[in-house]
Amino acid sequence: MFTIGKITNTHGIKGEVKVKQITDFIERFDEGSIIYVIDQDNNAQPLEIDGFRTQHNNLLIHFKGYDSIEDVEGFKGLLLKIKQEQLTDLPENEFYYYEIIGCTVWTTDEIKVGVIDHILSPGANDVWVVKDATNKEILIPYIQDVVKEVDVKNKRVIIEPMEGLLE
Repeated sequence: MFTIGKITNTHGIKGEVKVKQITDFIERFDEGSIIYVIDQDNNAQPLEIDGFRTQHNNLLIHFKGYDSIEDVEGFKGLLLKIKQEQLTDLPENEFYYYEIIGCTVWTTDEIKVGVIDHILSPGANDVWVVKDATNKEILIPYIQDVVKEVDVKNKRVIIEPMEGLLE
């Protein structure tokens, strides 16, 4: 399952919750959507969204059948997730982080660089954090000049390192 938000608080007395969005696809919160709240024991409870609006930097969401503050009070601090089959298809050459993390990075000269450990999103482009055999972190910018091929099926990435990138 994939995290799309976190319930930060209740809102009002009619069962609305404040949600911090953790997805680029706001349509995942459309009315009629089924999402899952994950409790402390990692159990997934399906919820149908029957109301959605934005207020400042928060999403305000109402779930079908949860019509009072008492109904949603226990949701505070819990994550909202969707199943893999609910993921949106991405355009060519775009990937979900989970598809990239764990890929082995190789140079065009077939030299193994390491494995992608996590991804940073500092601004203009993502930066893939690769850990080499000694656990040293190498920062690979996800730009066309550097990343030449991404094969998520085989968990393999080919890069053309610019000068100084691997030093």
